Amino acid sequence: MSSILIKNAQIITMDENESILKGDMYIENDCIKEIGPNLRYDNVEKVIDATNRVVIPGFIQTHIHLCQTLFRGQADDLELLDWLKKRIWPLEASHDEESIYYSAMLGTGELIQSGTTCVVDMETVNHTDSALQAIAQSGIRALSGKVMMDMGGEVPDLLHEKTDASIQQSVDLLEKWHNHDNGRIQYAFCPRFVVSCTEELLTNVRDLAIQYDTMIHTHASENRSEIELVEAERGMRNVVYLDHIGLATERLILAHCVWLNEEEKQIIKKRNVKVAHCPGSNLKLASGIADVPDMLDKEIHLSLGADGAPCNNSLDMFNEMRLAAVIQKPAHGPTCMNAKAVFRMATIGGAKAIGLDSQIGSLEVGKKADLAILNLNKFHAYPAAEVDIISRIVYSASKADVETTIVNGKVLMENRIMRTIDENIVLSEADRSIKRLLKRLPSIVTV
Repeated sequence: MSSILIKNAQIITMDENESILKGDMYIENDCIKEIGPNLRYDNVEKVIDATNRVVIPGFIQTHIHLCQTLFRGQADDLELLDWLKKRIWPLEASHDEESIYYSAMLGTGELIQSGTTCVVDMETVNHTDSALQAIAQSGIRALSGKVMMDMGGEVPDLLHEKTDASIQQSVDLLEKWHNHDNGRIQYAFCPRFVVSCTEELLTNVRDLAIQYDTMIHTHASENRSEIELVEAERGMRNVVYLDHIGLATERLILAHCVWLNEEEKQIIKKRNVKVAHCPGSNLKLASGIADVPDMLDKEIHLSLGADGAPCNNSLDMFNEMRLAAVIQKPAHGPTCMNAKAVFRMATIGGAKAIGLDSQIGSLEVGKKADLAILNLNKFHAYPAAEVDIISRIVYSASKADVETTIVNGKVLMENRIMRTIDENIVLSEADRSIKRLLKRLPSIVTV
């Protein structure tokens, strides 16, 4: 049995009452066993003195591409379809087992260092098993799956799949990895977006998700050109089409949803579809600004994600929270997105999006011990007196303020020192890998 006692902390629980407590937290194995003042336990394996520190639920990012972390800085200043066709798809096609492993390790390292404890990850077509090995080793919690692409123009040969093969490979990965490490890793079906997927593939995914009781993770309505392509090919807009084929259900996580019309918003609300808001990516790719205030008013379920490193170029939830709050204010007024609403999206909102709110997303007895410990005793986060703590976190704090990250009761980073990832090796291998991939680009064939 492993045990951790965190002492003298300010604890932001994000429970039903959004309680903020001062006291201790006792963790046994992978769960929180007790929260309260002056807890005393004999033979505790590890005691963490959190005096003048803040303990928060670990951030949950509901849209990430770990396979793209190696491509940071390789696809700047492009809009979505050019970004995909000219840079990202050729780079993804150039991946090998080793490069995708280190891409995932680089991404999970960045996420752990910035307080993210759970991600919804979409890999590329090939070598997903290597990415899942990296996820397993890092200790982060994840829903992940191979991307599925069985149609589309200007797609590299190595990414253009046969429908049956795409489905079979996805099922094989699911049967190997789903519920790995007592549920820390779960599988999600990941059709890339309607533009890249035949109706046969999408309807098979619909049925398989029911059969295996898994989530579906895809992109929708990110960019106007994408919407025009879908309308031309399927005769209706993205979300209307997904509803038409029975894919719009509570199992579906839609990344972006920047350009929704009223009909699509009503479908999302009625079907309990989850939306992953990615403000940093949407701004950098010039996709637009999602109408988040209206979606929240409609009680559409929203959470946050950084997307991939080449369209952000950061996986830092602190950046996403601040952007999510401030980009809406010029159009909707200063009170439209307050710090608490955004922090909720980053924690318990992410847990609800993936159906794990009974296990993670808040710090409560019986839930998994997924948390981060922050040190806000720094110039940029002061004064502390008479200032709301969540405001300090959303508007002032940074990833450098994360001292310790714990997932499933296991310390992944302590006092900024990584415990499950060799930082020097990953940084060195990341550079070596991207050099190798870039040399392959001229030989990548598109169809």
